[in-house]
Amino acid sequence: MTDSPGSRHDRWMAGSTGDIAPAWGEEPDGDGRSLAGDLLVAAPALVDPNFDRTVLLVLDHGPEGALGVILNRPTEVEVAEIIGSWASEARRTPPALVFSGGPVAPNAMIGIGRLAAGPARGAARGGEGPAAGGWRAALGADTVDLSLPPGSQDVAIDGARLFAGYAGWGPGQLEGELEAGGWIVLGAIPADIFCEDPGSLWSDVLRRQGGELSMLANYPPDPTLN
Repeated sequence: MTDSPGSRHDRWMAGSTGDIAPAWGEEPDGDGRSLAGDLLVAAPALVDPNFDRTVLLVLDHGPEGALGVILNRPTEVEVAEIIGSWASEARRTPPALVFSGGPVAPNAMIGIGRLAAGPARGAARGGEGPAAGGWRAALGADTVDLSLPPGSQDVAIDGARLFAGYAGWGPGQLEGELEAGGWIVLGAIPADIFCEDPGSLWSDVLRRQGGELSMLANYPPDPTLN
């Protein structure tokens, strides 16, 4: 996992307000499908403290690398303290706190808005979705330009979540971590992005899978104490 943004990711990180493009190409991975719109759930074997028991939403994935944000690490900083114009939208998706999106560029912000129209019925997940919507239509969410007020966005939104920093991977790096068993790739649902109880998201996502994966939901944070 990279600890500094690459040239591709720089397109979306511009200063402290994060001039994030509302759409980007969903290029396929080596297996022919982009993971954009999917969840990366940290496996119990992942020992990196930056990502212990984290759930990430993949925003971009292609030959040049991948980018995502951590969904379950709220800070103690209220959105109103950082970008007042977005405080009311953050309160629509409590907790109205800035989330730690990852270790890369922690002073930059990424915003994800909940689309007022909601998820598109029948939309496919991940990069397999229709060209007109893809994962954004499926999840009823899209990135927003935080340098503009909510009412000036290209899409109508009903709530937003703001992330400080992001997680980034260079070419082939995420694929290597997947092969090593560090991440579990799972489908996302709209409630994952704007969950009200981020502390339980890791367990909740695993539990709803059923089978062996659901058993991991009860895996103790420190198995040596079990």
